Amino acid sequence: MLWSFLAVLFSGWLYVDASYRGPQWQRWLFKPVTLLLLVAWAWQAPAVNTTDYLILAGLIATLAGDALMLLPRQQMLYALGAFFLSHLLYTISFTAHMTMSFYWPIPLTFLIIGVAVIALLWTRLEELRWPICTLIGMTLVMNWMAAENYFFRPTDYSFSLLIGAGLLLLANIIWFISHYRRRFSADSAIVAACYFAGHFMIVRSLWLS
Repeated sequence: MLWSFLAVLFSGWLYVDASYRGPQWQRWLFKPVTLLLLVAWAWQAPAVNTTDYLILAGLIATLAGDALMLLPRQQMLYALGAFFLSHLLYTISFTAHMTMSFYWPIPLTFLIIGVAVIALLWTRLEELRWPICTLIGMTLVMNWMAAENYFFRPTDYSFSLLIGAGLLLLANIIWFISHYRRRFSADSAIVAACYFAGHFMIVRSLWLS
């Protein structure tokens, strides 16, 4: 487990570094390598529930989405679909550990975030408007479930899910804003760091459940 953990961290660091200042080939190499190492690390985790394997399936869907991102622009729609599937699988896995509960300020907060982000991007999204809005909505639901889980059962496990889901939401928001609104310094590195760390924290939860 220790060597798998260190391999994930080292590969992830190389991926983030490549996103900031490395050559493009290094970024293309270490992004799938990092995700494959995360899949291997998740596979070694002692699954307590069958739904824990949904996190593994979510990682594989993410890997497929990243592969589609390397293809021409017309494949962007399918990549967004793969990312949507990944977040849906994560969400189902999160809810398996929850009790029936509802705290209205949590969904209201994420609804406000979603409306603000979509309003900022709406006029720039063109033909991908609805796929991107659907992905944002799914990511917000994932965060809602993670936040509800932590609010009613504050454990290391639920905290890891909360941070992981939040980082993936932040990665998506920064990615879409920098791509469709305005680029800024180190945007790719920030997205890469949040993206990797988000998946890392979600996989980490498998070792805490």
